[in-house]
Amino acid sequence: MSSPGATELALPELRDILYINVSRIGDTLLVTPAVRAVAARWPQARIHLLAHPKREEVLRFLPFVQRTGCIEKQRARFMGRLAGKRYDLAFVCNFDAPLIEYALRAARRVVAFRQPDEALNRRLYRVVEHPALQTTHAVDIQLLLPAVVGAAPAGKALSYRVTAEEASWAADFLAARRATERHPLIGLQVASFPTKAYRDWPPTHFSELCRRIRSTWPGAHFLIFGGAEEKTRTEALAAELGNAATLCAGRLSLRQTAALMNRVDLYIGVDTGPTHLMGALQRPMVALYHGYSPSRVLAPLDHPCLYAIDHPLANRCGPEAAMADISVDRVWQSVQQALTDHSWKTRPQ
Repeated sequence: MSSPGATELALPELRDILYINVSRIGDTLLVTPAVRAVAARWPQARIHLLAHPKREEVLRFLPFVQRTGCIEKQRARFMGRLAGKRYDLAFVCNFDAPLIEYALRAARRVVAFRQPDEALNRRLYRVVEHPALQTTHAVDIQLLLPAVVGAAPAGKALSYRVTAEEASWAADFLAARRATERHPLIGLQVASFPTKAYRDWPPTHFSELCRRIRSTWPGAHFLIFGGAEEKTRTEALAAELGNAATLCAGRLSLRQTAALMNRVDLYIGVDTGPTHLMGALQRPMVALYHGYSPSRVLAPLDHPCLYAIDHPLANRCGPEAAMADISVDRVWQSVQQALTDHSWKTRPQ
């Protein structure tokens, strides 16, 4: 990694900063501590944060970002050819040449991870070496980019903001289904995305866990989150739970889902985008991590009420290891502890 020197210390007071991160939901949120570090280093700067068109909404309304927008590598090829260098500094989190080329057209200085093309690297203001797979927490990896220009961390918690209007919508949604009268209110994320299906905990394990929760807390109500990809699984669990559950999977926008997550007494989920989203909300959560992607590299940092459960072979297995090896007993233990330590009397109103 490039080491800081006199050049970094001599950087002028920046006015306009570009940040580019094109990725899935989880990786989009994992960059927010790095952007916050930049905002803390240059508090007067206007930060423009660009993300994938389907992920940009999770970055809206962050207090340290002036505005958000959409970008993808195909579109980037045609961007910034007429406007000149609008930005004093740009950060690029990706390894796509079109994104780097756009940043070079739009900004006077560009900071990025080392790219496959050395000719492209020579045009960058600073080049940062990307750590090897599974050696460094994802947040700490992203913090390497601002660090090389003298921006220290301003906390490592993920950031997301639920607006007042969204909070009101969530309250009305739950009231209409009389879910606000049920205690505790528990959110469930039962599956990851298809290419990471090895992270999924078996449906039978989720069923048994819900049975134990209802046995101890008969008034419990479950909000079942997820997307269209896991429709069969979420519908089956909703049918099994009957009136004790509200099926939200595939029926709500991402921001509506986040507004509901912000009201649960406890969230239980596998490692996937919505779990990172929950990690940004600072609400009690039990998260299950596969051994190939353990909690030490992906779990939310600076979180006040996280109960992370790792696969028994954490750091010592590949994707072939079965998530079924995380027992219901182990998860049940964390659920009981979470609901005891963090009373639902603190539920947002």
